[in-house]
Formats: sequence, C-alpha cells, structure tokens
Amino acid sequence: MAGRSKKAAKPVNRRPRSAVATSYDQWARRMLAADNDLTCEYLCEVLERSETPEELLLGLRRIAEAQGMSRVAEAAGLSRESLYRSLSASGNPRLSTLVAVLQVAGLKLSVRPAA
Repeated sequence: MAGRSKKAAKPVNRRPRSAVATSYDQWARRMLAADNDLTCEYLCEVLERSETPEELLLGLRRIAEAQGMSRVAEAAGLSRESLYRSLSASGNPRLSTLVAVLQVAGLKLSVRPAA
C-alpha cells in the first residue's frame, strides 16, 4: 500500500455549541404566528390532505398554539385545558370553538364545491 495517498478528510459541519436546535413544532408555531397568509395556506393544505377529522383538529391545534392557547381559549369562552382537549385527536369541539380559533388567527370559515 506504499505510494497510495491518503484521502483528505472532509470537514465536519457542526453547529456551534451556542446554537439551540429548534423542533419542527416550535418552528411551525413561530412561522404560523408571524404570517396570516401562511396560516391560511397551511389550513387549506390540512383540509385538502386530511383523511380523518383528527388530522384537521391537530392542524387547528397547531394554529391555536401559534396564536397563544390562552388568547384563543378566552375568545372561545373556554379554559385553556378545555381547548387543548377539544383540539386533541380524540376531541369533539363545538362549531363555536372552531370559529373562535379561526377568528383569532385572522381567518373565517367558508365552503366551496367539492372538486
């Protein structure tokens, strides 16, 4: 093996120790809180792709978390804990709760013909 050159070691890309990793949920909440148009697009995608009501509820929960659960709960006339339960995968929220979540996010409920 004499005469063979060693391959140069590739530099390892590492995050600086001071950088904190952000989870997808944290990133999504921050993005949804900052941009109403993105929130609208997100919910439209959730509605288009959801195969179960539970997926819709979890999408609405992410929006409520982005807007602040306490603020949304107050608008819906619920406790924060009740709102968390309502928007869980096993939740069964009232229409007024869903409308309140949408209103706080700057959205409104509408209907269109199925494609």
